[in-house]
Amino acid sequence: MDIPDPSRPAAPARDRLLAAAAELFYAHGIAATGIDTITRRAGVAKKSLYNNFASKSDLVAAYVAARHGEWLGLHAARAAEAVTPRARILAVFDAYRDHAEMAYAHGFRGCGLLNAAAELPVGAPGRAAVRAHKAEVEALLAAEFARLLPDDPGRAAALAGQSLMLLEGAITLAGLEGGSARILAARAITEDLLERL
Repeated sequence: MDIPDPSRPAAPARDRLLAAAAELFYAHGIAATGIDTITRRAGVAKKSLYNNFASKSDLVAAYVAARHGEWLGLHAARAAEAVTPRARILAVFDAYRDHAEMAYAHGFRGCGLLNAAAELPVGAPGRAAVRAHKAEVEALLAAEFARLLPDDPGRAAALAGQSLMLLEGAITLAGLEGGSARILAARAITEDLLERL
C-alpha cells in the first residue's frame, strides 16, 4: 500500500476513484471488482463514489473513456516522430507495443478495452465506446494507407482492415503471453507489406 506524502495535496476523490478502478478492473475484471474494493483502494468513503459517479456503470464508462485517452496519448507520442505514411502506420503498432510494455501491477493482460467489452452485455454503452475506439484505430490506418495508395482507395481500405485484424490478434495473443513479442511480430509483418507496396 502506498504511504501518503503529507507535503503533496491529495488528488481529488474522482481521480483517486478512477485510478483505483482502472488498476482493479484491469487486474481482476469489472465483474470481480466491487465498489467496496474500489473505495478502499482509493481511500475514500462509498459516498464519495456516488458523489462522483451515478453508478458502477458510470464508473465503468469513465474507465473506458480513460483507457481510450491513454492509448490516444501513446499513439500521439509515436505519431509525432513519424514523418511518412509508412512510419505513421507503424506508429499505431508501436503505440500498442508501448501499451503492452507499460508497468502493470499484476502483469500485462492484453487490451484493457477489449477485456472490458468482453464483460459488458450487448448494447452496453461501454461496448459501443470500445467499438468506436477500434473504428478510430482503423481510421488512423486507413488514412495512411490512402496516402500510400491514392489511386486505389478500395485496396487502401482493405489493407487498413487487414492491418487492424492483425494488430488485434497480436494484442490478444500478447495479453495471453504477458508480453509484447506478438505485437513486434505483427509490426514486422506490416513493415514487410509496406516495403512491397
